[in-house]
Amino acid sequence: MAVLGIFSNNEESSDRLVYKDKNMDRKSAITYLLILFLLFVTLGDRLLPKPLSTASVQTRTSLNNFFIGLFPQRVPKLNPNERTEKALEQEEKEAGN
Repeated sequence: MAVLGIFSNNEESSDRLVYKDKNMDRKSAITYLLILFLLFVTLGDRLLPKPLSTASVQTRTSLNNFFIGLFPQRVPKLNPNERTEKALEQEEKEAGN
């Protein structure tokens, strides 16, 4: 009985090791794909031939526009020079009289 118990424990532990290895392979594959994507976007237009370099530039432009779109530009509610311009016009009218 003890031998069967040890055998089954070894079998379970080997299954766990195989499962861990699959997770590690998936994580490393995702890491490598992310690195390749970043290299494609950053250096693709300089290193790759024409059809791929164009795709790299378009991808980078799309990503830039996406991230810029996440943060809308701040538009001031008032014209910051409006008060100064009105004061100058008022002074000119008073000086002209």
